[in-house]
Amino acid sequence: MVKFFRTWLLVPLLVVLVWVGVEWYKIPDQKAGNPAPNFTGYTAMGDSLQLSDFEGQWVLLHFWGSWCGPCRQHNHHLPALYRKYRDQTFQTCKQFSIISIGMETNQARWLRAIESDGLHWPHHISDLKRMDDHVAQQYGVREIPATFLINPAGEVVAVNATIQTLDALLTDEQATR
Repeated sequence: MVKFFRTWLLVPLLVVLVWVGVEWYKIPDQKAGNPAPNFTGYTAMGDSLQLSDFEGQWVLLHFWGSWCGPCRQHNHHLPALYRKYRDQTFQTCKQFSIISIGMETNQARWLRAIESDGLHWPHHISDLKRMDDHVAQQYGVREIPATFLINPAGEVVAVNATIQTLDALLTDEQATR
């Protein structure tokens, strides 16, 4: 009888520990308040861009994949956010940009998904190494979609925030007119 109760107590405990471990593993290495690590990425045309090129701007790093269902659902909200803030004046700067990092292996599928999802901002990069992308590794991204909002001072302000939270953060930073 004691063995029966011990088993019934041990199994749920193990399940909870595994669940906590998996959830902890999925959390990116970069946290709000950290300086955003600089990186160099390459577009489909072979042009390079660096995060430091966006110094003094609000930047949303957007990690996603054309093959990822939750990513494609998340993508539907980003064009409206981009249109709303791309030309806005903020208290500390005059620009908002999105840099999308494609966790891909197939360039043609990636480019089709960009067009299909209406991701009409100019900054899309990918190593075409899926989860081994060097930018994803630098930011500790192990699950997508993942986002990092970076302020004009180059600090991570929010990690994996909802669209509503991103909207609120950016609205709070808009200059009063």
